[in-house]
Amino acid sequence: MPPRRTSWTLPAVPVCLVLLGLAPGGFGVHAAPATDDVLPQLVGRDRVPGAALLAREGTGTRFARAGHGIARADHFRAGSITKSFIATVVLQLAEEDRLSLSDTVEDHLPGLVRGAGNDGRTLTLRALLTHTSGLADFTEDTKGVFPLTSLQAVRIALTHPPAARGRFSYSNTNYVLLGMVIQQVTGHSYAVEAERRIITPLRLTGTSFPGTRTALPSPHGRAWAADGSDVTKLDPRVAGAAGELVTTLADLDRFYAALLGGELLSPRGLREMLDTRTAHGVYGMGLLPVRLPCGTTVWGHDGRISGSYVRTAATVDGRRVLTFRVNTDRFEDSRLERDMLAAEFCPRTSLNDPAPNEGPG
Repeated sequence: MPPRRTSWTLPAVPVCLVLLGLAPGGFGVHAAPATDDVLPQLVGRDRVPGAALLAREGTGTRFARAGHGIARADHFRAGSITKSFIATVVLQLAEEDRLSLSDTVEDHLPGLVRGAGNDGRTLTLRALLTHTSGLADFTEDTKGVFPLTSLQAVRIALTHPPAARGRFSYSNTNYVLLGMVIQQVTGHSYAVEAERRIITPLRLTGTSFPGTRTALPSPHGRAWAADGSDVTKLDPRVAGAAGELVTTLADLDRFYAALLGGELLSPRGLREMLDTRTAHGVYGMGLLPVRLPCGTTVWGHDGRISGSYVRTAATVDGRRVLTFRVNTDRFEDSRLERDMLAAEFCPRTSLNDPAPNEGPG
């Protein structure tokens, strides 16, 4: 969903750090990693009630939490991390020759994208995947709180003229359209295809596309909105294929490790996904790169939806993954987020170094 636009207030909460044991075969047990020192700083910033992280390296995991109302096994809404799943399905369909990334939107959804200067005959699936279509973001109008059908979301976007085509302009409308393309090509919804191709093979038992279900699966904590209200129940149609996913920390670590480790795409497909040239270095296809002060580039995505913010980053081979989340969409401290990633992937890097490239949110 859209990055960092609103401001609001939540009651201040005390900071309480809880570290759990390390799994066999994981990281060393003699010293707490620096990320565990950064994590408590997320609590209290922007009045965040609770924060948690789960790091994975090989078969080992490390969990930490701070604040309150958050736990390791919680299910939560992942927002725009959904885009990594949708892009993976589209690239799999391309590998099966059921579509081509050079296909136009018109090829699969004839007559749909027309109006206010928008024309699906000139927009490719590659442009949707890389956010270079110029299509307006429907959530600028809905603010991510009104449930819509995919068709309604697209029609709202088409009331606005396009931005400059060929330039990166993050828009949730792109991935709503990709969800519609998946259904047109396969005869099944994007949710069914993602479950069949990704969720079931990887045994992501805590991950789902809830459709119209407003409740989170158990266990879960509470989710807090801008004004401090409880938004744990939410109609997922506010986001659709751009941000519907519900998941867990462990499942996100597993997904990105598998994706970047080559379990879901061929080497050629994965190179395509990681190619940022179309978006001028800012975005691949459902993945965004962040270059850290030590020179390491990590890959993943972030997700913001009412009541939740989550960020996953991984090494390019998927061998090391970090996911952290807070139980509010309030969190907007990009510097502190950078510090978290640098602490995990650049343990000897000074956190006072210049910030890396920032992702779209």
